[in-house]
Amino acid sequence: MIFAASRDTHPVEFACVLRADDGVITEVILVPGTISSERYAILKRYMLPIDFSVVGSAHSHPTPNATPSDADLNLFQNTGSVHIIVGYPYDMNSWRAFSREGKEIQLQVL
Repeated sequence: MIFAASRDTHPVEFACVLRADDGVITEVILVPGTISSERYAILKRYMLPIDFSVVGSAHSHPTPNATPSDADLNLFQNTGSVHIIVGYPYDMNSWRAFSREGKEIQLQVL
C-alpha cells in the first residue's frame, strides 16, 4: 500500500503513521490534515490517534535517496520507534527502516 500510494502521489511526498498489533505492523493510518509537497510532508501530530498502537511513520522521498533529513529525524523522535522511508521508484529495493534515533534497522516483511 505504501509503495502504491507513493507512486500515486509522485512527485509529492506521501506520509502516514503505522499501527501495530503484538509487534507486527498491521495498519497504515492516513492522518487528516497532512500537508504534502515535492519537498516535504507534514503530519499534524495533534490529529494522531491517542493510543499506544501507533509505532512509527512511513513516507516517501521523490528521489532514490531514502536517507532521513533533519526534519525526518525530528518526526522520528516524536512518532514512535519504527520509521520507513520509501525512495523512488517505490519498490521492494528502494525502502529503508530507521529507529527513533535515525539509525538504520532491519525490518522483516511478512
